[in-house]
Formats: sequence, structure tokens, C-alpha cells
Amino acid sequence: MKFKVKVIFRKQYNAFYRSFALFFIIFSSFGQDLKRSISDVESKVIKWRHHIHKNPELSNREFKTAELVANHLKGLGIKVKTRVAHTGVVGILDGNKPGKVVALRADMDALPVTERNNLPYKSVVISEYNGKKTGVMHACGHDAHVSILMGVAEVLSENRDFSGTIKFIFQPAEEGYPEGETGGASLMVKEGVLKNPDVDAIFGLHISSGLHVGKIEYKPGGAMASSQRFVIDVIGKQSHGSSPWMGVDPIVVSAQIINGLQTIISRNSELTKEGAVISVGSIHSGIRFNIIPESARMIGTIRTLDKGMKELINKRMFELVENISSAYGASSKLKITEGAAITYNDPDLTKKMLPTLKKAAGEKNVILSKAKTGAEDFSYFQEKVPGLYFFLGGTPTSVPEKDAPSHHTPDFYVDDSALILGVKTMSYLALDFLKN
Repeated sequence: MKFKVKVIFRKQYNAFYRSFALFFIIFSSFGQDLKRSISDVESKVIKWRHHIHKNPELSNREFKTAELVANHLKGLGIKVKTRVAHTGVVGILDGNKPGKVVALRADMDALPVTERNNLPYKSVVISEYNGKKTGVMHACGHDAHVSILMGVAEVLSENRDFSGTIKFIFQPAEEGYPEGETGGASLMVKEGVLKNPDVDAIFGLHISSGLHVGKIEYKPGGAMASSQRFVIDVIGKQSHGSSPWMGVDPIVVSAQIINGLQTIISRNSELTKEGAVISVGSIHSGIRFNIIPESARMIGTIRTLDKGMKELINKRMFELVENISSAYGASSKLKITEGAAITYNDPDLTKKMLPTLKKAAGEKNVILSKAKTGAEDFSYFQEKVPGLYFFLGGTPTSVPEKDAPSHHTPDFYVDDSALILGVKTMSYLALDFLKN
């Protein structure tokens, strides 16, 4: 009897050992194939990025970029849907077995900025923005985002031994759709980009000029601010510049309002809780040196990291604009338009995927960051499903991070060596999420 037990136990042990060994061999082979695919795709990613950088397109006008992406995905055997939210492209890649659904997102649009960099792939594109001719440049790194996700699509299409589905979302108009139009992540969500199949989690990245190549920054919870736009119209009374007492000067009233807006931040906002910013980006009034005009218009942005603070700032802005205008004998109108919500990284998902970030970049290169007052419409995806949005270093180590040209400027620069870590990290995030 004892002998039989020993024989049975030994057979079961040997069967388990053989199964484990077979699993280890298959898993190791898959891992080696994945690393080989990532390495092989690097030169293609750089080439795609140079092409996209040289041929930038403004928001909702990403026609050639979308065509490049769609043709690439189709060539990989990925199911493709085009014209999502005007110019967006969505690809669906099914693994060998059913499972969860993960989405990976890249934004495609460029900015009305004239490039100053002396690069062989420098943009010389001229377009029209708000009725004016302007240069167009990928001054925020979206060319890198697109090429990275194209590389991820190629890597994962060659390594389909996973359970579940990967949805590739190439989004237009992250920088803001043109006046009178709709677009961006909010429109993609309305059109059902997170449905059929239903997405369980979404990942996105942003190249960062303030971070060295090889590094990754992340933050659980509120990572980036919500954004709002505002327009303030001040109506006074026109008069001759030599007789201001005969009228009501809307420029003087506007100056007082601008100063007052900053006291909302310094005196009403609890800055020890979260940061906030009110910035006036433009003020326009009058056409002649000796005429006090009838009206003035200011436009600007509000950035907040806390919903309660956002409500307080909005309330105080309406009170301040009305009361200052009234005190000077003018009238006014304030309009606030919602932009992106707070980019909120799901804490549980972030904790779960942190080992993956460290596996991709190395533990010492993964940095817990502070919240940023920049805004991202990736937040619209995160309002529907758990998401993680992180930052990828784009500045060569030879340049101090503090000296790197900032985003949205003519000198903004991304080093090609940054791209492959983006491909590696996004590939690992997708596979590790589906595996777990």
C-alpha cells in the first residue's frame, strides 16, 4: 500500500514538474520573442516619428497621419475603424484566447507653432489657424506618441500568445478642437470608443522635455489639472483720451480685474491642499492712441486639481468681475467653458502596474512625481474606466532637465533614443494587465 502511494505521488510529482518546465520554456520563449520584437522595431519607430514630425497636422485635420496609422494597422492584420471623432483611428487586436480588454492611447495633433530647430526632419508646414497663417509643429511630442503606439501595435501583433483584447486608440484634437467644432477624447467617448468590446482599463503616456531619457514619472490620484477657458467682456463708455472723466475706461477696469483674479489664488484658495492657476492669455481693446475704447475683452485659463477648489474659484471670479466692474461704473460678462477634467490615475490600477513600470525602465528610473497644472483630455477616458497616465523622459542626459526647451515652444525637442522605452513600457503594461 505504501509502495503504491509512493509510486502515485512520484508520478504526479513528475507530471507537475514536466508541466511546470514546459510552461517555463514557453513563457521564456515568449519573453525572448517579445524583447526581440521590441528591439527590431526601434528603427521603424524613429523613421515614422521623423515623417510625422516633418508633416504635422492641426487638430481635427490629422488626415495624412490617420491614413499612415490605419494602413500600418491593416498591414499587421489588426481590425481597423477610421473616422472616429472625425479623424481618429481605432485598432483591435485579439489574442489567442478570450480575456479582458485593455486600451492604449496616443494623440495625433500638432500645434500652431513655427519650428526653430535645425533638424533634417524639421517642419516647414504652413497652415491657417483662427484666420491667420502660421507654422505648424509637433511642439508637444504627439509625433512621438503616435510612432510609439505604432511600434507597440507591431510588437504585439507578432506576439499574440495572450488572453484578451488590445484596443489601440489614435486620438485627434487633444490640443483643443477648432472653434465651432467638436472633437478630442470627449467625442471619442460619446461615439463609443470604449465599447464593443468594453474596455477594462486604459493606459497612456506623454513625452516630457523636463525629464531625461530613460526615466518615467507617475502619480496615483490627481496627476494633472482640470482646465477651463474663460472670456471676460468689460463694457465702459468711450471718450477722448484727453478727457477720461467723460467716459468709463474699460482698460483700467480690466487691469483691476486681472490683479483681482490673482488674489483669488493667493487669498481664497487653500494652496496647502492643492495648487491652482488663473492666467489671462490675451487682452484686446481699442484701435487708436487717443481714444478710450468702449469695451475690452480678456481670455484665459483656469487650472485646478481639486473639485471643491474649482467651484470656489468659479464662484469668486463671477463675484469679483461683477463687483469691480460695477465699482468703476462699467458692466461686464464672464463666460467659463469646461475643458478637460482632472487626470485621475486610479490608485489600485497604479499600484498594480507599478512593478511593470519598474520592469520596463529599472526601479531607480521610475519616479513618483508631484501633480502638474497642465491638462489632458485623457481624463475623459478615465472618467469611464480605470486608467494610468505617465510621463516618459525625452531630453538627452547631456542637457540639464531644467534647461530643456518647454512644451509648446519653437525649440521643443525630443531625442530619438527616448522612443524605445515608450514601446517597451506600453507593451509590458498591456500584456501584464491581461495576464493578471
